[in-house]
Amino acid sequence: MAYIKDIRALVGHQPLIMTSASGALLNESGEVLLQERADTGDWGFPGGYMEFGESFDQTVKREFKEDAGIEVVPIKQLAILDQNFYTYPNGDKVQPINAFYLVKEESSKRSQPKPSETTATKYFSLLKEPPKFFNDQHQQMWLILKEFIQNK
Repeated sequence: MAYIKDIRALVGHQPLIMTSASGALLNESGEVLLQERADTGDWGFPGGYMEFGESFDQTVKREFKEDAGIEVVPIKQLAILDQNFYTYPNGDKVQPINAFYLVKEESSKRSQPKPSETTATKYFSLLKEPPKFFNDQHQQMWLILKEFIQNK
């Protein structure tokens, strides 16, 4: 996060292109794990912005552990999303370029998510209406995952 703070100190709220990675973890019932975000109270797929020197795979693994307390490994890239724009409540504008993965749990060892990023995690059925998402990109990821599961 220091990387983003350092950039924002230089550019203020100017629009930035930011690379990120997110993951979809399914349980044995076919439900997907989502994270309730501490910053907005909305829901989304665990994930976040890439740190300098990371790959998309490394980013999704790190961010999933921070956001959900679960060690995962990416098993399939489901999409690259690049047509979304978002303005954070503080005025920061971004175009997030997101690599969206299907992930599997790597270890049964779990830890607490970062409270500054996550207030709750919960599994949701893809057959029901999703919760209110953080932004349009997460809504797209929900639809991409649903289509992937249906065509499997």
